[in-house]
Amino acid sequence: MRHFLLIPHLKLHNANAMSSPYTIGFPAMTAWLGAVHALQRKLNQQDCDLNLSKVAVSCHDFNLQTYKGRGDFVHSIVGTANPLDKHGNRSALLEEARCHLDVSLLIEVESLTNKKREHLLEIVQGIVASMKFASGDVLSVKNCSILDFNDDEDQDKELRPILNKLMLGHVLIERRDLVLTSMQEGKDALDSVLDYLKVTHSSTQEEEGKVTWTSKRKAQGWLVPIAVGFQGISGLGQAKNQRDANTPHRFAESVLTLGEFVMPFRIESIDQLLWQYHIDLENDLYLCQNLTTL
Repeated sequence: MRHFLLIPHLKLHNANAMSSPYTIGFPAMTAWLGAVHALQRKLNQQDCDLNLSKVAVSCHDFNLQTYKGRGDFVHSIVGTANPLDKHGNRSALLEEARCHLDVSLLIEVESLTNKKREHLLEIVQGIVASMKFASGDVLSVKNCSILDFNDDEDQDKELRPILNKLMLGHVLIERRDLVLTSMQEGKDALDSVLDYLKVTHSSTQEEEGKVTWTSKRKAQGWLVPIAVGFQGISGLGQAKNQRDANTPHRFAESVLTLGEFVMPFRIESIDQLLWQYHIDLENDLYLCQNLTTL
């Protein structure tokens, strides 16, 4: 028997919209798993000894804070200019993309007993309301609940009630398989990602002289670039004035891949939804991955 904590319709204000080092949009998967880890630590501090190991994210509403004026070719980021410098002027900082969004989180809970279940439901609502998710402030959240999933029963029968809780929305899954397929054709990783994101416009001229334009991508689906972790670019060691003297330090760069937003009713397995941490020390990789891609 598997147990899941459902945090429904979590409305966030001014969340970080850096979906990758190169793009803005839906917050990166590292932000959501980081929030789940922070939630676990807060629960443990209140004598609720649980392990929150995996998470699925369903997006119900998304509002990217950008502006496009009349005659503008591109959108501009709506900045808050916070904080101002000591003279009251805008400081020379990089623009920070922000978004308002409404999401539901499905978190797998391990080591859940009946006593822990009652204690969890008593305290989790207040903890969630006091936290930040993807650097966004919580405006409201509906009542949290615990959903059970029996692996020994009919999978479709067990899965449908959980998916219904994530509607109406789109869940984010990993599509690294598309990138790997393109790389096997001889392209490098970045070109492989861009190959699936670019929109190709083509025209056809009919006998009457009428020209028809069509636009399409390489693959169907709502594909987006998204950051899923980090790769170490230096050895483990100690750095001057590092925050935690007991934890080895290393420099790292972000890892980018493709994700896809799909409607929950298209999900065939509970593990297709869930993301978790995955560490590959041989290749110095610290990743967030779908269970189906491990």
